[in-house]
Amino acid sequence: MTHSPGNTSGMTNLAEMLTHLTVTSQPGEFVFVVVDSLERAAELDPSAIIKEAEGFTAIVHKETADQHDLTYDFVASWLTLDIHSSLEAVGLTAAFSAALTSAGISCNVVAGNYHDHILVPVATTQKAIDVLRKLAR
Repeated sequence: MTHSPGNTSGMTNLAEMLTHLTVTSQPGEFVFVVVDSLERAAELDPSAIIKEAEGFTAIVHKETADQHDLTYDFVASWLTLDIHSSLEAVGLTAAFSAALTSAGISCNVVAGNYHDHILVPVATTQKAIDVLRKLAR
């Protein structure tokens, strides 16, 4: 499903979202690092930046963190739900997090305007994809 930058509406019906749910695994491994400024975070070519009281959390490729000698604890795979869900949709996050929880898989969720993104431990990548695909049936 292709969307223009101006098209911000998305699906809101949970059954419809689950019917159309597909998952893409982004290449590479990702880590969460904390830096002291937005400028420093931006230098790392992050996939996401979150401003918190303690600093700026950047989600970056593991190789980038290693090159910059940054510390991290969690190495993840980045899964993207390939449906355009509305930011006002109810139940999608609960549905996939409950399914992953039942399978014993931790997840960290980042939502963009067009897609939900789930970071799961690298060792559980294929199992998480299988769980999410099963949820779509």
